[in-house]
Formats: sequence, C-alpha cells, structure tokens
Amino acid sequence: MSIGPDITEQLARARADLRMGVPVVIDGDAPVLICAAEAMEAARLTALRDMPGDSVLAITARRAETLKARAYDGDLARILLPEDATLDWVRSIADPADDLMTPMKGPLRCARGGDAESHRAALSLAKSARLLPAVLVTPLHDASAFAATHGLTCFSLADAQPHLALRSPLHEVVSARLPLEVSEAGRLHVFRPEDGGEEHYAVEIGRPDRAQPVLARLHSACFTGDLMGSLKCDCGPQLRGALAQMGAAGEGVLLYMNQEGRGIGLANKMRAYSLQDQGFDTVDANHRLGFEDDERDFRLGSDILKELGFSSVRLLTNNPRKVEMMQASGINVTERVPLAVGENPHNTAYLRTKARKSGHLL
Repeated sequence: MSIGPDITEQLARARADLRMGVPVVIDGDAPVLICAAEAMEAARLTALRDMPGDSVLAITARRAETLKARAYDGDLARILLPEDATLDWVRSIADPADDLMTPMKGPLRCARGGDAESHRAALSLAKSARLLPAVLVTPLHDASAFAATHGLTCFSLADAQPHLALRSPLHEVVSARLPLEVSEAGRLHVFRPEDGGEEHYAVEIGRPDRAQPVLARLHSACFTGDLMGSLKCDCGPQLRGALAQMGAAGEGVLLYMNQEGRGIGLANKMRAYSLQDQGFDTVDANHRLGFEDDERDFRLGSDILKELGFSSVRLLTNNPRKVEMMQASGINVTERVPLAVGENPHNTAYLRTKARKSGHLL
C-alpha cells in the first residue's frame, strides 16, 4: 500500500496551494496549470504568460453576466487574456470592487469549443477554498513532468471529478459536557470531514428522545452577527433565540455549520458587504462576485442528525429550502417552527430581499 496522498488528500493540498498563490496541475486529456486570480503575484503571471499556449481566465457565468462576457460553456466563461494583460487587469476581472468606477473592462473575447472540464474543476476548487471563483488556466503538454520539475501538486481530473461533486463524509471527533446559559445540560459534538475542510458542530440540549421529533436549528456560522452583534443581519438573534427555545423546552439540537456568508467565506462576505454599500442587494452582490445566491450544502446538517441518531425534527427556520433539504435527505420534518427575530433599521432591506428573492417566510 502506498503511503502517499490519495485523491482526497491531493485536493486538500490543491486548495491550500491555491490560497497561497501556488499553481496546481490538473492532468487529463487536456492537461492544464491553474492559479487562483485572487492570490496571484505579478512574477508568476509573467512566467505563465511566457509559457506556450493561450492562457484564459475562467470565471463563472454569474460573473460573466456582470462583465457582459460570453459564457459559451453554460456555467462558465473562458476569457482570453489580452497581450497587455497586467495583474491589475486580472484582478479587476475577478473582483467586482471597482466595477462601478471602471465598468468597461472589455471588449472581452471568450473561448468557445474544446474541453472546459478542467476549468470547471478549477472553479470548484477555488470556491471550496473560499477564494473568488476566477482562475487563470494555462495548457500543458506533459502534466506529470511539469509538476515534478516545479514541485507542484498534480491530480487526475478523472479521479477528482467524483470527489468535487460529492460532499465529504463527516465523522464525530469528540463530544463533551458544555453547561450553557440557556441550559446546564448542554453537550458539544465536533464533526470533522474527511477532505480537510472546516469542522461542524452540534450543540445538544438535555437528552432528547431519539424516537421523537427533536426541536432542531440548522444554523450557519456568522462571525459578524453571532459574535460581534452585527445589525446587518438577523443571525445573532436567531442563534440566541433558538438556544433559548431549546433551553425552555429542556431539549433540542443546534447544528452549527461552518458555512460563513452563505457558504462563500468571511472574506467574500465582506466583499459582498462592500458591494451592498454601493447599492446592490445581498443576492446581486453574490452574483457580481461570481457566486450563486446560496452556496451552502444543507445536507451536512442531515448527515450530523443521522450520526446522532435522529430521524425526525421540528425545524426552527424561516427558510423553506432547509425543510425541503431535510426531507430529501431522509430527515422527516414534522413541523416548521418560525424564528422571526432580530429585525432592526439596519437589516430591513436585507430581510425583504431574503423574503422576495430567496423565499424566506418572514
């Protein structure tokens, strides 16, 4: 048996490399070298431009729509780099921060035809690394030799695709008693995914009967709201309100999922906040960054509930999508329990957008 990294571990390395600005090699029928636009340095860009073959900047269709670029591949666009492309130009395509100040970034020429599967995998990796979904892609002749020469992480596209499409299995690492303000009978369970991603938590209040529907809350981490008391969202009041209801009932399970900013990460959430300061709502801001309305995978919550022995819940939520996900993932939702708390003058527009564009029942 080889003690070298398997494909899951190779992908974890690749995410870390991309975050540091180190290129990664994807091997396949059309091997390529990829580098995250956000983390790229000028010297590396120059070196990539000097390589044979035409480099392209792969962006999502959401970002392409803002830039009026042709997404010939459906869910992504491959923008051909101009001969005079600079690092500032690459970053301006990736990051919408200056879109209103310099809206005309084109004309942008986009590649059509040919294989875009490696570009799709590269964007998926960038998203899961919590980076802006914009990746410089350069064709290679011999992927293995190039990776070995430069000491780069290299993985097979065919091996990676199933792993990029599926969520990583979660395993409980430890649990321990955790007395809380709402209930001294608290217990914290820590779950870790196999792919090296963020850990997720379950806070169990009391000793819920596994044979009965448990009062449950699927809560996404929000540093600004949960910890700092931000008034831009209703996350903090929802977290505390859910725990208070569980404490009053004497039992419940709060699933605390590390999917900050609807799954785009704190840095990108702050980028979205900056765009909101320019007048865009929360959904439009995500689209301008190149993300979907919501990048979270709520199925992780059902995985944890099953690991804890629960099969049915009374779900504390205003989001019908969470109910649908639980049902589709084998967790029976016997009741949706409303959690309408936390509205204030700073987040009224945000809540209206959640109701109008995301279907929240407020």
